[in-house]
Amino acid sequence: MENAVKFYEKFGVNAEEAIEKLRDVTISVHCWQGDDVVGFDSKEALSGGIQTTGDYPYRATSPEELMADIEKAFSLMPGKKKLNLHASYAILTSDKGRDSIEPCDFAPWVEFAKKHGWGIDFNPTFFAHPMVKDNLTLSSPDEETRAYWVRHGIQCVKIAQYFAEETGIPCVMNIWIPDGYKDIPADRIGPRARFKLSLDEILATPYDKEKVYITVESKVFGIGLESYTVGSSEFCLSYAQSKGITPLMDNGHYHPTEMVSDKISSLLLFNEKIALHVTRPVRWDSDHVVLFDDETREIAKEIVRCDALDKVFISTDYFDASINRISAWVTGVRSVQKALLYALLEPSDMKNVQENNDFTYLMYLSEELKTAPFGDVWREFLKREGVCENYYEEVMEYEKKVLVNRNA
Repeated sequence: MENAVKFYEKFGVNAEEAIEKLRDVTISVHCWQGDDVVGFDSKEALSGGIQTTGDYPYRATSPEELMADIEKAFSLMPGKKKLNLHASYAILTSDKGRDSIEPCDFAPWVEFAKKHGWGIDFNPTFFAHPMVKDNLTLSSPDEETRAYWVRHGIQCVKIAQYFAEETGIPCVMNIWIPDGYKDIPADRIGPRARFKLSLDEILATPYDKEKVYITVESKVFGIGLESYTVGSSEFCLSYAQSKGITPLMDNGHYHPTEMVSDKISSLLLFNEKIALHVTRPVRWDSDHVVLFDDETREIAKEIVRCDALDKVFISTDYFDASINRISAWVTGVRSVQKALLYALLEPSDMKNVQENNDFTYLMYLSEELKTAPFGDVWREFLKREGVCENYYEEVMEYEKKVLVNRNA
């Protein structure tokens, strides 16, 4: 660490300050990596233009198993964490539909989160359910279907408020719908008008805007929804702006040549807060485990360069059933944290270099930093957080002692 500190000092970077800033950044960690997005409230196959692939054994099949796996995974992640839940993870004690779920159906999750001092983020679940008719929910022309999902959204606002009040930590509630068409539609505006109406009805539910941040998430396409997606980027950004709510960008939800890292600065100019789902798309929204790759680093750089660590809600969103799920969780979250640390170790005067039109030095500096002793600073961060560097061995030990006893 001493050599790393001296190296970064040459460029005017305080490595100690970078570590301390990272220790204060909260990552919202998705629960659905642990059970392949199955949830507990429906027997429907995963749908909505998304799918999980792989046949690695030992997925969690009960709330108790999922909580145990989350507990283990979080213990191997440094820094501050929140738990991110989907509505389909309600722990029901009676037979009820998604349109009538209540805060009490998530009381075990609140108890679990409070035990560890975590906040909870939340997502209505508009997929993998018999009331998803013809790939449509909030934009459905069938009023019974649309009304059902509006009721679901309203209940989710109440649950998000409950999470915030119980944990004392604001809750980000994200709305994403899978609605769209496989082939070219004859009417594009009709479904979007119905979606807008549905969102208006959901947002009419009273909630404390200092405790609950409602976000809307766009998508370019999905399997079976290749030609038209109701909740497009233009729709969601416009709606968020018109209602004063928070836009959410998932970096797998755009055309392959679009980069979310390039969009962050624009959205920060017009929004008090923005939200991110960090994933790794491979040719499409494939939700591969996040790695310490170019785009993840660029996303982190933009957050730090814009001085927006307190303005961006950072969540992870991926699911891989082909590898050990706990290792997948830890690898992805640590990759996001590595990217943030990498960004925090950039010289602050790089902006001035650009302003002075010295692109020769800017290129030189950027390349020099690529071989900086970043790993030494990362290992010091892990040490201070009290988590092991080699989590693979601990994950495999957990698999041998706990996971092998499962049927799934």
